Amino acid sequence: MPVSSRGEASPGAHHDAPPALIAHRGLSAHAPENTLAAVQAAYDAGCHWVELDVQLLGDGTPVIWHDSGLRRCAGVGGRLSRIDLASARRLDAGRWFSPAFAGEGMATLDEMLALIERLGLGLNLEIKVGRGRDAEALVDAALPPTLQRLPAERLIVSSFDIRSLRALRRMQPNAQRLRLGLLYDRPPRNWVAQAEALDAYSLHVDWRRLKPSLARDIAASPYRLLCYTVNDRDVYHRLRDWGVEGAISDDPLRLDPDQAGAVSAGH
Repeated sequence: MPVSSRGEASPGAHHDAPPALIAHRGLSAHAPENTLAAVQAAYDAGCHWVELDVQLLGDGTPVIWHDSGLRRCAGVGGRLSRIDLASARRLDAGRWFSPAFAGEGMATLDEMLALIERLGLGLNLEIKVGRGRDAEALVDAALPPTLQRLPAERLIVSSFDIRSLRALRRMQPNAQRLRLGLLYDRPPRNWVAQAEALDAYSLHVDWRRLKPSLARDIAASPYRLLCYTVNDRDVYHRLRDWGVEGAISDDPLRLDPDQAGAVSAGH
């Protein structure tokens, strides 16, 4: 894709192309995942798209967090669904990664959207529905503020949870269709029917479960093909040869420094 400095799309670029590289949970190879610091680090490194996870606290506040529990990234026991915002504010979401990030807080969706808007980044927001959680409640809480902050061309919303994707499609904005991504470990045999039913934009697939023949089938379809979590340069270029258009990576600049800042042409 032809790009100008810092990844701005130049005239004539494909208007529906996905970003070539997306920083996984922010620049998570260099900063604690899903934090404001990780997104700032991605921007400072020259990345223009980030992938982040959104879930609900027990009080209904949408926050940027991957796990259902708190142990791995906050160092305390308990579940996200059982704490409120006041409790979340007391957590340290950075010390586990490095003492340099001690005191980094759990970001609310609103705080993260404000930063992404200010930096002009693109966002792949994953709707993360834990076991026993209400998919529609999460969509109701997360989608409106996201659409208010970010234009459609700088947003892809993805999920493993079909209920969430259906709810997202029902809430699509009137002016431009919301770009939905179907997340799969491995696409099922009926992936075409699922994508058609949701009017999906993209399929996001674990690269370790992807075969060349399936990659080429998806690449030949109307749907964009992205892979996660790609951290090896040789793997990345092999996937590109198969027709994969975008990769989600902990360290995008390691894969291709020239493409790490590339954005979809609508930006």
